[in-house]
Amino acid sequence: MADFNVTTRGVGPVRVIDLKGYLDAHTAPELEQEFNKLIDHNDYKVVVNFDELKYISSAGLGVFMAYVETMRENKGDIKFSNMQDDVFNIFDLLGFPVLYEFFKDEKEAIEKFNQKEKS
Repeated sequence: MADFNVTTRGVGPVRVIDLKGYLDAHTAPELEQEFNKLIDHNDYKVVVNFDELKYISSAGLGVFMAYVETMRENKGDIKFSNMQDDVFNIFDLLGFPVLYEFFKDEKEAIEKFNQKEKS
């Protein structure tokens, strides 16, 4: 079985999901569970930190597509950070940079949420 781990932590009003390992059809349900927990707790501002993610399949990409509308309908969003080039290339090929914001580091993504609250 593919090695995968997902953890969530709070940074102020933002929830950060840390991904580690391989996100594919077998491990995508773990990420879905994490998003469902966030929604249950009315946490709609999410940064996904890809620092330790080695691989993502189309099933993994589908998880983000499934939840982004719910987040945005509730004045939140999903932002991506710390993505390795080979993982970013998959997102880029499928046009995700048009739909999502990508940040070099987590702090920038969190600050973007905080800027929106101030304006």
